[in-house]
Amino acid sequence: MKRKLLLTGASGRIGNVIYQGLKADDRYAITGADIQADEAEGILQLDITDEARLAELTRGADAVLHFAWIKDEEDFLGKVLQGNVSGAYKLFEAAAANGVKRIIFASSNHATGFYRSDEKTDVMDPYRPDSFYGLSKCYIELLGRLYADQGRISSFNIRIGNFPGDDRPHSERAGHIWISERDMLQLVICCIEADAGIPYMNLYGTSANSDNYYDIGYLEDSIGYKPLDDGTELLEQAKAAGWKVRQDETAYQGGQKL
Repeated sequence: MKRKLLLTGASGRIGNVIYQGLKADDRYAITGADIQADEAEGILQLDITDEARLAELTRGADAVLHFAWIKDEEDFLGKVLQGNVSGAYKLFEAAAANGVKRIIFASSNHATGFYRSDEKTDVMDPYRPDSFYGLSKCYIELLGRLYADQGRISSFNIRIGNFPGDDRPHSERAGHIWISERDMLQLVICCIEADAGIPYMNLYGTSANSDNYYDIGYLEDSIGYKPLDDGTELLEQAKAAGWKVRQDETAYQGGQKL
Protein backbone atom coordinates (compact mmCIF):
# COMPACT_ATOMS: atom_id res chain seq x y z
CA MET A 1 0.00 0.00 0.00
CA LYS A 2 1.38 3.38 -1.00
CA ARG A 3 2.30 5.94 1.64
CA LYS A 4 0.21 9.09 1.25
CA LEU A 5 2.29 12.27 1.35
CA LEU A 6 1.55 15.98 1.30
CA LEU A 7 4.31 18.29 0.07
CA THR A 8 4.03 22.04 0.66
CA GLY A 9 6.14 24.34 -1.51
CA ALA A 10 5.92 21.86 -4.39
CA SER A 11 6.64 24.54 -7.01
CA GLY A 12 9.79 25.75 -5.29
CA ARG A 13 13.35 25.06 -6.39
CA ILE A 14 13.88 22.26 -3.87
CA GLY A 15 10.25 21.27 -3.51
CA ASN A 16 9.78 20.57 -7.20
CA VAL A 17 12.79 18.26 -7.36
CA ILE A 18 11.29 16.31 -4.46
CA TYR A 19 7.81 16.41 -5.97
CA GLN A 20 8.94 15.03 -9.33
CA GLY A 21 11.12 12.40 -7.70
CA LEU A 22 8.43 11.12 -5.36
CA LYS A 23 5.79 11.14 -8.12
CA ALA A 24 8.01 8.73 -10.03
CA ASP A 25 8.41 6.42 -7.02
CA ASP A 26 5.77 3.66 -6.85
CA ARG A 27 5.94 3.56 -3.06
CA TYR A 28 4.22 6.93 -2.69
CA ALA A 29 1.01 8.75 -3.55
CA ILE A 30 2.00 12.40 -3.29
CA THR A 31 -0.12 15.54 -3.23
CA GLY A 32 1.82 18.69 -4.09
CA ALA A 33 0.61 22.11 -2.96
CA ASP A 34 1.84 25.69 -3.23
CA ILE A 35 0.57 29.25 -2.88
CA GLN A 36 -0.34 29.19 -6.59
CA ALA A 37 -1.92 26.12 -8.17
CA ASP A 38 -0.22 24.56 -11.21
CA GLU A 39 -2.76 22.46 -13.07
CA ALA A 40 -0.22 21.22 -15.59
CA GLU A 41 1.93 19.77 -12.80
CA GLY A 42 -1.02 18.66 -10.67
CA ILE A 43 -0.04 21.04 -7.86
CA LEU A 44 -2.93 22.27 -5.70
CA GLN A 45 -3.39 25.73 -4.20
CA LEU A 46 -2.51 26.14 -0.53
CA ASP A 47 -2.13 29.22 1.63
CA ILE A 48 -0.18 27.84 4.58
CA THR A 49 -2.13 30.08 6.97
CA ASP A 50 -5.52 28.71 5.83
CA GLU A 51 -6.56 26.36 8.63
CA ALA A 52 -9.53 24.86 6.77
CA ARG A 53 -7.43 24.10 3.71
CA LEU A 54 -4.68 22.57 5.87
CA ALA A 55 -7.24 20.36 7.58
CA GLU A 56 -8.51 19.23 4.17
CA LEU A 57 -5.10 18.47 2.64
CA THR A 58 -3.59 16.73 5.66
CA ARG A 59 -6.55 14.37 6.03
CA GLY A 60 -5.42 10.81 5.28
CA ALA A 61 -1.74 11.73 4.89
CA ASP A 62 0.91 9.49 6.45
CA ALA A 63 3.57 12.22 6.35
CA VAL A 64 3.84 15.91 5.48
CA LEU A 65 6.92 17.39 3.82
CA HIS A 66 6.90 21.07 4.74
CA PHE A 67 8.99 22.94 2.17
CA ALA A 68 6.88 26.09 1.74
CA TRP A 69 8.65 29.27 2.84
CA ILE A 70 8.45 33.06 2.61
CA LYS A 71 11.94 34.48 2.09
CA ASP A 72 11.20 38.16 2.71
CA GLU A 73 13.48 39.29 5.54
CA GLU A 74 12.55 42.96 5.49
CA ASP A 75 9.09 42.53 7.02
CA PHE A 76 9.72 39.97 9.73
CA LEU A 77 6.68 40.80 11.88
CA GLY A 78 4.22 41.43 9.08
CA LYS A 79 5.15 38.74 6.58
CA VAL A 80 7.80 36.26 7.71
CA LEU A 81 6.37 35.65 11.17
CA GLN A 82 2.81 35.24 9.90
CA GLY A 83 3.55 33.13 6.87
CA ASN A 84 6.33 30.95 8.21
CA VAL A 85 5.96 30.68 11.97
CA SER A 86 2.17 30.96 12.33
CA GLY A 87 1.73 28.86 9.20
CA ALA A 88 3.92 26.10 10.61
CA TYR A 89 1.94 26.08 13.85
CA LYS A 90 -1.33 25.74 11.92
CA LEU A 91 0.17 22.95 9.82
CA PHE A 92 1.33 21.02 12.90
CA GLU A 93 -2.09 21.42 14.49
CA ALA A 94 -3.92 20.19 11.39
CA ALA A 95 -1.51 17.29 10.91
CA ALA A 96 -1.74 16.18 14.54
CA ALA A 97 -5.53 16.41 14.51
CA ASN A 98 -5.66 14.21 11.39
CA GLY A 99 -3.28 11.58 12.73
CA VAL A 100 -0.31 12.38 10.46
CA LYS A 101 2.62 10.32 11.73
CA ARG A 102 5.56 12.53 10.71
CA ILE A 103 6.41 16.05 9.52
CA ILE A 104 9.66 16.56 7.63
CA PHE A 105 10.60 20.22 7.70
CA ALA A 106 12.96 22.05 5.33
CA SER A 107 15.11 23.83 7.89
CA SER A 108 18.42 25.52 7.05
CA ASN A 109 22.09 25.64 7.93
CA HIS A 110 21.37 29.28 8.86
CA ALA A 111 19.90 27.97 12.12
CA THR A 112 23.54 27.62 13.18
CA GLY A 113 25.10 30.07 10.74
CA PHE A 114 26.95 32.11 13.38
CA TYR A 115 29.35 29.29 14.15
CA ARG A 116 32.74 30.02 12.68
CA SER A 117 33.89 28.30 9.52
CA ASP A 118 36.79 26.64 11.33
CA GLU A 119 34.43 24.98 13.84
CA LYS A 120 32.95 21.51 13.35
CA THR A 121 29.27 21.90 14.13
CA ASP A 122 27.19 19.09 15.59
CA VAL A 123 23.38 18.94 15.49
CA MET A 124 23.38 18.87 19.30
CA ASP A 125 25.17 22.23 19.51
CA PRO A 126 23.10 25.24 20.64
CA TYR A 127 21.28 27.32 18.06
CA ARG A 128 23.20 30.26 16.61
CA PRO A 129 20.96 31.76 13.90
CA ASP A 130 22.62 34.29 11.63
CA SER A 131 19.47 36.11 10.46
CA PHE A 132 15.73 36.40 11.00
CA TYR A 133 15.47 33.69 8.36
CA GLY A 134 17.61 31.39 10.50
CA LEU A 135 15.72 32.42 13.62
CA SER A 136 12.42 31.38 12.00
CA LYS A 137 13.89 27.98 11.19
CA CYS A 138 15.00 27.54 14.82
CA TYR A 139 11.51 28.31 16.06
CA ILE A 140 9.90 25.69 13.84
CA GLU A 141 12.49 23.07 14.78
CA LEU A 142 11.54 23.71 18.42
CA LEU A 143 7.87 23.57 17.51
CA GLY A 144 8.51 20.08 16.19
CA ARG A 145 10.37 19.21 19.38
CA LEU A 146 7.31 20.17 21.41
CA TYR A 147 4.91 18.08 19.35
CA ALA A 148 7.31 15.12 19.44
CA ASP A 149 7.75 15.33 23.22
CA GLN A 150 3.99 15.50 23.61
CA GLY A 151 3.76 12.28 21.62
CA ARG A 152 1.59 13.94 18.98
CA ILE A 153 3.80 13.65 15.90
CA SER A 154 7.30 12.62 14.80
CA SER A 155 9.35 15.58 13.59
CA PHE A 156 12.43 15.59 11.33
CA ASN A 157 14.26 18.84 10.52
CA ILE A 158 16.64 18.87 7.54
CA ARG A 159 19.07 21.80 7.81
CA ILE A 160 19.60 22.17 4.08
CA GLY A 161 22.92 23.55 2.92
CA ASN A 162 23.57 24.86 -0.60
CA PHE A 163 21.12 23.61 -3.23
CA PRO A 164 21.64 25.35 -6.56
CA GLY A 165 19.54 22.74 -8.33
CA ASP A 166 22.17 21.75 -10.87
CA ASP A 167 25.27 19.60 -11.12
CA ARG A 168 27.81 21.33 -8.84
CA PRO A 169 28.49 24.02 -6.23
CA HIS A 170 29.53 27.36 -7.69
CA SER A 171 31.71 28.78 -4.92
CA GLU A 172 34.32 27.78 -2.37
CA ARG A 173 31.94 28.29 0.56
CA ALA A 174 29.10 26.42 -1.14
CA GLY A 175 31.38 23.39 -1.50
CA HIS A 176 31.29 22.88 2.28
CA ILE A 177 27.50 22.67 2.47
CA TRP A 178 26.38 21.62 -1.03
CA ILE A 179 23.79 18.93 -1.67
CA SER A 180 22.97 17.47 -5.07
CA GLU A 181 19.48 16.86 -6.38
CA ARG A 182 19.72 13.09 -6.11
CA ASP A 183 21.15 13.28 -2.58
CA MET A 184 18.40 15.70 -1.54
CA LEU A 185 15.73 13.33 -2.81
CA GLN A 186 17.44 10.35 -1.18
CA LEU A 187 17.67 12.17 2.16
CA VAL A 188 13.97 13.07 2.12
CA ILE A 189 13.06 9.45 1.35
CA CYS A 190 15.31 8.28 4.21
CA CYS A 191 13.40 10.60 6.54
CA ILE A 192 10.06 9.32 5.28
CA GLU A 193 11.13 5.70 5.74
CA ALA A 194 13.00 6.18 9.03
CA ASP A 195 11.97 4.01 11.96
CA ALA A 196 8.60 5.02 13.37
CA GLY A 197 10.18 4.84 16.81
CA ILE A 198 12.32 7.93 16.14
CA PRO A 199 10.26 10.81 17.55
CA TYR A 200 12.54 13.70 16.64
CA MET A 201 15.69 14.36 14.63
CA ASN A 202 17.69 17.36 13.48
CA LEU A 203 20.14 16.68 10.66
CA TYR A 204 22.29 18.61 8.23
CA GLY A 205 21.33 18.18 4.59
CA THR A 206 24.53 17.97 2.55
CA SER A 207 26.21 15.61 0.15
CA ALA A 208 29.38 13.72 1.14
CA ASN A 209 31.58 16.80 0.75
CA SER A 210 35.20 16.16 1.70
CA ASP A 211 35.46 19.60 3.35
CA ASN A 212 32.02 19.46 4.97
CA TYR A 213 31.30 21.81 7.87
CA TYR A 214 29.23 19.00 9.39
CA ASP A 215 29.77 15.36 10.28
CA ILE A 216 26.95 13.46 8.56
CA GLY A 217 28.48 9.98 8.59
CA TYR A 218 26.20 8.80 11.40
CA LEU A 219 23.14 9.23 9.17
CA GLU A 220 23.90 6.00 7.32
CA ASP A 221 23.44 3.97 10.50
CA SER A 222 20.53 6.01 11.86
CA ILE A 223 18.35 6.43 8.75
CA GLY A 224 20.25 4.81 5.87
CA TYR A 225 21.43 7.99 4.12
CA LYS A 226 24.42 7.30 1.84
CA PRO A 227 25.11 10.40 -0.26
CA LEU A 228 26.48 9.77 -3.72
CA ASP A 229 28.10 13.12 -4.52
CA ASP A 230 31.03 15.19 -3.21
CA GLY A 231 30.89 18.97 -3.69
CA THR A 232 34.59 19.40 -2.91
CA GLU A 233 35.56 16.95 -5.65
CA LEU A 234 33.25 18.63 -8.14
CA LEU A 235 34.72 22.04 -7.33
CA GLU A 236 38.20 20.76 -8.05
CA GLN A 237 36.99 19.33 -11.35
CA ALA A 238 35.38 22.67 -12.21
CA LYS A 239 38.62 24.54 -11.51
CA ALA A 240 40.62 22.10 -13.62
CA ALA A 241 38.17 22.59 -16.48
CA GLY A 242 38.55 26.36 -16.24
CA TRP A 243 35.03 27.03 -14.98
CA LYS A 244 34.38 30.06 -12.83
CA VAL A 245 34.39 29.35 -9.08
CA ARG A 246 33.67 32.23 -6.70
CA GLN A 247 36.24 32.80 -3.97
CA ASP A 248 33.82 33.56 -1.15
CA GLU A 249 35.16 31.81 1.95
CA THR A 250 33.89 33.62 5.04
CA ALA A 251 34.57 33.64 8.77
CA TYR A 252 31.10 32.23 9.51
CA GLN A 253 29.34 29.13 8.25
CA GLY A 254 26.27 31.09 7.24
CA GLY A 255 28.27 33.63 5.24
CA GLN A 256 29.94 36.93 6.04
CA LYS A 257 28.37 38.79 8.98
CA LEU A 258 28.73 42.41 10.01
